[in-house]
Amino acid sequence: MPMTMDMWIGMALIPIGLALSFYALMPPRGRAESSTPQASARYLHVADGVALNREHWKLVLVLIVTLAIDVMKPATLGFVMPGLSAEYGLPRSHASLLALFALTGTTVGSVVWGRIADRFGRRAAILFSALMFIGTAICGAMPTFEWNLAMCFLMGASAGGLLPIAFTLMAETVPARHRGWLMVALGGIGTSAGYMIAAGSAAWLEPLFNWRVLWLLGLPTGAVIIFLNRFIPESPRFLAAMGRHQESHAVLRRFAGAKQALEADDPAHPGPPVIDESHPVSGIRPLMRGRHARISWALLVCGTGWGLANFGFLLWLPTNLKELGVDPAAASALLAKSAFLALPGIAVVILLYQRWSSFKALVLFIALTAAVLLGFAALAAFELRSASVTTAATAALLICVSGVIAMLIPYAAEIYPVHLRGSGSGVIAASSKFGGILGAALALFSFFDHFALSALVLALPMALSAVMLWRSGVETRGIALEDIQSALRE
Repeated sequence: MPMTMDMWIGMALIPIGLALSFYALMPPRGRAESSTPQASARYLHVADGVALNREHWKLVLVLIVTLAIDVMKPATLGFVMPGLSAEYGLPRSHASLLALFALTGTTVGSVVWGRIADRFGRRAAILFSALMFIGTAICGAMPTFEWNLAMCFLMGASAGGLLPIAFTLMAETVPARHRGWLMVALGGIGTSAGYMIAAGSAAWLEPLFNWRVLWLLGLPTGAVIIFLNRFIPESPRFLAAMGRHQESHAVLRRFAGAKQALEADDPAHPGPPVIDESHPVSGIRPLMRGRHARISWALLVCGTGWGLANFGFLLWLPTNLKELGVDPAAASALLAKSAFLALPGIAVVILLYQRWSSFKALVLFIALTAAVLLGFAALAAFELRSASVTTAATAALLICVSGVIAMLIPYAAEIYPVHLRGSGSGVIAASSKFGGILGAALALFSFFDHFALSALVLALPMALSAVMLWRSGVETRGIALEDIQSALRE
């Protein structure tokens, strides 16, 4: 359809509507409450020790849907490319700009949405992201490729923040002893569901219509999140940090149960010492200095290295496998087989994160990723052509890469204080997307054509981050979020 005056007016109304919605989602200001920080500390202490109940599981299911929708958006890019390239008559290299713009959007969105979550609330950020999902569905009606690039950037920005915000909300709501394994499982299930929805939608809807229908899916998927908003509570820790203690108690009563709520209401009930977390949100600079600096840099290096490995090395792996004696026609089948073999690896990740150690499990999988990359470098350098060895190495790489990302953002959501948790999770998530952008830039210079060299170089940031995290990481397994901050102060 052409860019008529009606089209221009409709597009102008979208940002106006988003601005009004954002204003409506801003939290109330200047309201005094009678509850004390000590009472909030008692409530948090009691809620951290309860068993999982129906309210927890409802939140988990809603966040799985949210994450699946978040993952679905970038996953549709691969299915859109062929039809888009054919309609606009674009060469493959030109069409790849779509993925680059989307990846840049998710990088920016992860940082911006983290800041929004820390300033205005986790629930508000999720709802506003859903509204942007709906608004950017107009991408399916864009008449030119350049307009598609612009809208794809905004679509990526709207999706980029959902992942860290969902983990932040879960970390601040789920009891401490169940927090770790539930967040890792949430990431694994949500990611798998997102890719399945994208593939299923492409297989079912694209033959009936065309590639544009996959962009238009932003409207119903965003509407689903808004429909489920009644099951998305605001974070009790965020409410307490903002001085809204009565609202915080109301949320905690839902999750702690009546008996525990009465116990928390008893002033004689012992609670943890009050930790002042009601600091103003002052940007992301505090992440890079002070007590969080070393661990932040370790996670940033890890995220960037992971993005290079996932969006760079793995992306070009089918092409480079022919150097190891794999027929190009069989490369896709090999990757599919390896991905199937990697599925049980998520269960191992959950078990290690919950039963052994959170940061040690992350360090282990980072180090294993570096080791497998070095193994690929050795296979290529010494021309060791063996289908069985190549299959094993590919499966091992997929297991390790999946394990790292399954733990990276959940761990980031646990280690930062409440006033920086959204920003910290968002920045770490953005680093993984930035690694993808860096990988795309390196691909322009044919870096990944040199199989052995690229594997060797990409192993370095992973190995470095493993060492940095081993030296600066703190244990979070089964520990209350406030106690983690106490450990970081020591």
